[in-house]
Amino acid sequence: MRHPLEERIGYQFRNPRLLTEALTHPSVAHERQRKQFDNQRLEFLGDAVLQLVITEHLFARYSEAGEGRLTTRRSRLVSRESLKVCAAALDLGRHLLMGRGEEASGGRQRASTLGDAFEALLGAIYLDSDLETVRRFILEEMKGDLERLEEEPLEVNPKGQLQELLQAISPRSPSYELLSQQGREHERIFHVRVLWENQILGEGSGRSKKQAETAAALAALKGQLWIKKIDSTVP
Repeated sequence: MRHPLEERIGYQFRNPRLLTEALTHPSVAHERQRKQFDNQRLEFLGDAVLQLVITEHLFARYSEAGEGRLTTRRSRLVSRESLKVCAAALDLGRHLLMGRGEEASGGRQRASTLGDAFEALLGAIYLDSDLETVRRFILEEMKGDLERLEEEPLEVNPKGQLQELLQAISPRSPSYELLSQQGREHERIFHVRVLWENQILGEGSGRSKKQAETAAALAALKGQLWIKKIDSTVP
């Protein structure tokens, strides 16, 4: 009997066990106190498949873009929020197998759970078919995000973009330090710098701390000094 999710995604698994594995949350084994497969291994594989497909697509589509801008675009597309939207469009939460405790705590709507399940589904489709099949699926499901990438400026949210980029490298988030504020109360100019891993990535000014932080994050995105730091640590 065909699984309801197969109808939605337009793909029927030759090995239904892969779909079951992709939809099984780790809380099932934890609650039953016995070893049972879950979707973590498929999530690991699906993440790599997603990264490859999106990287290839961006590389071909934006032939003039440098590494930094390509990386920023990719981070935006494969962010937790973006994957949550993809999973919600498939109603993946409804199909997940999870422990009662996890479900009671809102697990079916949790962004991390939905994102992981979407990546696990990609891994399952890849193993059940081939790279071309899963590529078509990814590009179709992420069509809206890809179109918005064309329509919206890249730095819609510089602070968010910078955080996503850096957290893909290290668990540490960037921090913002107020350097100075000048002028009378209603005419003040704030000057801020953004730091990460004991490195100054950029500085910016604005009429509020928020504006100054945004300017600093934008300067950091343009400077890409973290790439130089990574390169210097590679033997």
